[in-house]
Amino acid sequence: MASTRSPRDTRLDFFRGLAMFVIFVAHLPDNPWFGFIPARFGFSSAAELFVFCSGLASAYAFGRVFQWQGFGAGLFRVLSRLWQVYWAHIGLALVMMAMSVAGWKLTGTDYPARLGLGWFYREPGEGLFALMTLTFTPAFLDILPMYLVLLAMLPLVMLFARLSPILAMGALLALWIIVQATKLNLPGGQGPGGVWFFNPFAWQLVFFTGFAFGLGWLKAPPFEKGALFWLCVAFLAGSMPLNFWGFTRNIPALGVAHEWLIGADGKTNLNPLLYIHFLASAYVALTLIEPHRARLAAFSPIIEVGQQALATFMASIALAWGLGMLLDVTGRDWLTTALANLLGFAGLVAVARLAKRYKSAKDERAAKPALQPAE
Repeated sequence: MASTRSPRDTRLDFFRGLAMFVIFVAHLPDNPWFGFIPARFGFSSAAELFVFCSGLASAYAFGRVFQWQGFGAGLFRVLSRLWQVYWAHIGLALVMMAMSVAGWKLTGTDYPARLGLGWFYREPGEGLFALMTLTFTPAFLDILPMYLVLLAMLPLVMLFARLSPILAMGALLALWIIVQATKLNLPGGQGPGGVWFFNPFAWQLVFFTGFAFGLGWLKAPPFEKGALFWLCVAFLAGSMPLNFWGFTRNIPALGVAHEWLIGADGKTNLNPLLYIHFLASAYVALTLIEPHRARLAAFSPIIEVGQQALATFMASIALAWGLGMLLDVTGRDWLTTALANLLGFAGLVAVARLAKRYKSAKDERAAKPALQPAE
């Protein structure tokens, strides 16, 4: 069946799919392929791409409901998604914990400690409460809690936008500036006294930038190889020596400069260089693929992964953790590492197709009563 999705949706799904594959590579422990993901060549990473695409997708899924069906309908849609994502996060956390305990029993390697579960096991009662209230997040499970806060902010942003979209975006920018000045964050991490690794009050700027483009509050510049394109290319090229290990390992001053520019909490609080680098990367990538948009359909496995973002994101984390345990047993040479990465990629595609089939079957069941003739 021919796809009914627009070229714009295809690009969104394509880039979300790419983000899932990169997230898997980044989370596979001690993965040599990690040295060659985009984040190793610049300030931004797949996290910025994932969050931006989530904001863009939220504009289509929720923002337009607010605009076309009213605030009540939009609020209901957001609350439904919040409920779904919350339990997805809790379920994924429990799966990761169970996998860690199983790996510990089978191999003797303390995987619970690697997942940051020390305090949780010492204080199980308080730990369970903290897990359920998102004030405890095992390692590698930081993104979905952040997404929950961003979704919760969405109705308030839509209320501001009733007055003016510019006012809404100005308030979000002001919140990001406040974070840079005060380090405002939520309590979390792997024990008392910690904070969220992805500060939602900072990362909302990436999410709502995508959201604003999706609703037309912000207009994208023409995707052409003009002055803006070459300025972005120059910025990306100039940032590479400060980030790529091939430079920083051989010229320590470059690594020192990177740390000075980004800071210890630069990732947590969204240092402006991360935001600017992502926007430049996105503009260059979109400009380069603009003449070939119709050919994106050839990358259907990547697009399918992007279409089922929640399921494939969860799978990427669990697969990376499980395959990392397997590599601890087999050893990490070029062959076992390649097989683990390729198996993970295949797993993401399989999960995407299973999720798609499940949703199609669910839609068919829901449509059956409407197709039956009236008595």
